[in-house]
Amino acid sequence: MSGHQPPRGPPARGRLAAARGGETGGVTRTEGRIRLAMHAGFFLLLAASASRFVAGHGLHGATPLVLALCGVLGTGYALGVVLWDALGRRGRLAWLAAVVACWLALVAAAPSFAWCAVPLFFAALRLLSPRAAVAAVVVITGAVIFAGLYLADRADPSLVLAPIAVAAMAAVIFLELQRLVDELVRTRGELADTQRTAGVLEERERLSREIHDTLAQGLASMEILLQAADRQWDASPEDARRHLRQAADAAAVNLDEARHFVRALAPPALASGSLIAALGELAGDGAEAGPRVRFRTEGDEYPLDVEVQAVLLRVAQGAVANAREHAGAATIMITLTYLDDAVSLDVADDGSGFDPRTAASAGGRGYGLRAMRDRLAEVGGSLTVESTPGAGTVVAATVPRAPAREDGE
Repeated sequence: MSGHQPPRGPPARGRLAAARGGETGGVTRTEGRIRLAMHAGFFLLLAASASRFVAGHGLHGATPLVLALCGVLGTGYALGVVLWDALGRRGRLAWLAAVVACWLALVAAAPSFAWCAVPLFFAALRLLSPRAAVAAVVVITGAVIFAGLYLADRADPSLVLAPIAVAAMAAVIFLELQRLVDELVRTRGELADTQRTAGVLEERERLSREIHDTLAQGLASMEILLQAADRQWDASPEDARRHLRQAADAAAVNLDEARHFVRALAPPALASGSLIAALGELAGDGAEAGPRVRFRTEGDEYPLDVEVQAVLLRVAQGAVANAREHAGAATIMITLTYLDDAVSLDVADDGSGFDPRTAASAGGRGYGLRAMRDRLAEVGGSLTVESTPGAGTVVAATVPRAPAREDGE
């Protein structure tokens, strides 16, 4: 058997997946609800301000201009919400700048639209660096103060203090929420690592018992038989040959046990087929409910070590899962290429893409890429990721070619 002993699949991976899924899934749902509340609040405030302006000024004078600006602001805001994942960081910053500029123009024409400021506070705090966020909040707060003083019949300190207090509360609430989210991600990550370690230790203990009860006992029996054959080699050749045959039978049984261990540790998809067959099944899984997954091979197939097959299959499964869950891809292409000196696996999607430089701090996706690299490193392979926000992703795994081992070796 190989010296490397991976943990038994379902228990350890199940607990780890559950923990990691909770790490990103629960946080994502919470953030999604907050964003939904902010978006709904923005459109409600925009509609209420427009209704108030029309009720007070009728449909003449500056009303057509105000309604036009209102429509542009609402449309631009809605487009940013719908295209959020595809915009990328630069696109989101440009969207925020355009929305704030349009809102400032609208407030200049109709100060009553200053009520839309609170959702813009959260958008600025969410997207900008701390200094830029403070500057944006100051500008937005200044516009609200201007609008209040413009509409007031007399000077009122509350018109200055109230917007400042609201902006300060919005900033504190957002920063505290962000701290809690970061702490939750960190805590759940530590929990997942602890559970993974426990699963590995549990699996090692199970394997040690299995090896002791099967392979170790069989090898001990072979040693006794070979020693007996050695002692009787000259005095009783027939008995010596009988002991040798018994030792050979014990070796055959142990070889079957070793092969059984290797098959049990390999991914189930490889238990009854090749890597090509397993990748073909992966391409067909979820075809009706998810993006279209296609699979192709290039080059002349040659035998691969069972551990290499398992690693490449896990990388493909992880890359396809990322494309489905995070990228919103419509098409995923899996390509297995047999080169003269290496085998490569490429998983390309046409999804939203991301910045690989920031993936390490991006929750589930960053962890998945690290896991892929760790798996490949165990078999001497490497991983490269090419991605650009809005332009899809290519995950490429390469493993040097080596003579394939039989299952029991």
